[in-house]
Amino acid sequence: QVWQVESGEELVPAGASLRLSCAASDATFSGYNMAWFRQAAGKEREFVASIERTSGRTYYAEYVKGRFTISRDNAKKTVYLQMNSLKPEDTAVYYCAADAWPYRSVPGRTAREYGSWGQGTQVTVSS
Repeated sequence: QVWQVESGEELVPAGASLRLSCAASDATFSGYNMAWFRQAAGKEREFVASIERTSGRTYYAEYVKGRFTISRDNAKKTVYLQMNSLKPEDTAVYYCAADAWPYRSVPGRTAREYGSWGQGTQVTVSS
């Protein structure tokens, strides 16, 4: 997958909302589960959310559940992450990712299960 992101960095105050997008150039986009991961400075990349390739079922890390929403538009070949009630601890580089294999039934929760990554968007949430 080849990805295009809307912006490379965002600076927002605590409590703000932000939507991230990744658009794919691959015509087979709809055949892949998608996910968002994030990586804070000095820390390992961690799972944020995922969405199934066709059903639209979603999965979330506990620390973002109720605040973040992942969605996809297969016609536009785009995956979104809507982030609400942002906290300083949400500060990280956010990456969209596509499953390493097409047509898998359930998206994974580990970075090793994803084979195509966006360039990342730095999201900084001030106190």
